[in-house]
Amino acid sequence: MVFPEFLKENDLIEVPAPSSGGENELDNRRINNAKSKLEKLGYKIELSKNAFTNKIARSAPAKVRADEINKMFESDSKLMLCLEGGEFLVEMLPFVDFDKLVKNPKWVEGFSDPTGLIFPITTKYDISTIYGNNFKSFGMEEYHKSLNDNLEILKGNLIEQESYELYEDEGIDRVTGYEGYNLTEKVYWKTLDGKPADVSGRIIVGCIDLIRELAGTKYDGMSEFNERYKDDGIIFGFDNCELSKEDLIRTLWRFNELDYFKYAKCIIFGRNGLDKTFFEEYNDMRKCLQDSVLSNLNIPIIYDADLSHKGPSINIINGAIANIKCNDGKGKINFKLDT
Repeated sequence: MVFPEFLKENDLIEVPAPSSGGENELDNRRINNAKSKLEKLGYKIELSKNAFTNKIARSAPAKVRADEINKMFESDSKLMLCLEGGEFLVEMLPFVDFDKLVKNPKWVEGFSDPTGLIFPITTKYDISTIYGNNFKSFGMEEYHKSLNDNLEILKGNLIEQESYELYEDEGIDRVTGYEGYNLTEKVYWKTLDGKPADVSGRIIVGCIDLIRELAGTKYDGMSEFNERYKDDGIIFGFDNCELSKEDLIRTLWRFNELDYFKYAKCIIFGRNGLDKTFFEEYNDMRKCLQDSVLSNLNIPIIYDADLSHKGPSINIINGAIANIKCNDGKGKINFKLDT
């Protein structure tokens, strides 16, 4: 696994817009605030030329977005921090030249739709990525601990991250554009069997909505990733944005048929983004997971973790060795890099 060079003061952070761009004045204000705040922390920030454009959840046509990514792959920046999520990043993948990144490894970080970029980078090309925050999150005025944790990890300080106290079940209306999380609900990590979990393995995390789209295509490197790291065992993390519980059960079946879970040691789920279901029984996430193929795996299954569109979220170094602990509603995660 290739772990790129971590950030130092005065390093360049480039901000591509592989999905959406700023939709309105409040979005643009938040983007500019993120730039200002990160510059005050000592970094150089270069925004995508498409950062402030948006048409049907696309910052630009697919090839234009990909051309920008390709140029950033070749630049001297140390981090590509995706602007924000969206719906249609996958459209640009046929035009992305991943070999440029192989020749010039650097960190690529994103959340939600940018899974379409970071998942192939780690599974197919063996370069570590970060499933953490998008650039726009750094535009909140008061940084939540999760953002400060993210910055520490980007600097190479492999801190232990602990589950947070509260999470945001519903966001609040933007008035200034600088709002933080609306923290109202108590965080409580759970395991499917009700027992404490303590497990280590090679970790890969992303938005399950996007991984489902990539599964079985030429952008899916799980077969190679599995065989490369079978001796470590694999920890999967799934952030479910919009899938219904029924979609989730079918998607897990598909992954199992593709041998994703061949060497799985643990699977961790965040809080479901929309938490939709047609069946009253599946309002209980435990029942949903029990009725899936996961019930046959005999490994720890953790759910309702801080890995979710209902933030805040822990930050994941994809491709690292992770140790995850879950006990009495609390969670902890540590990383080790085998450089």
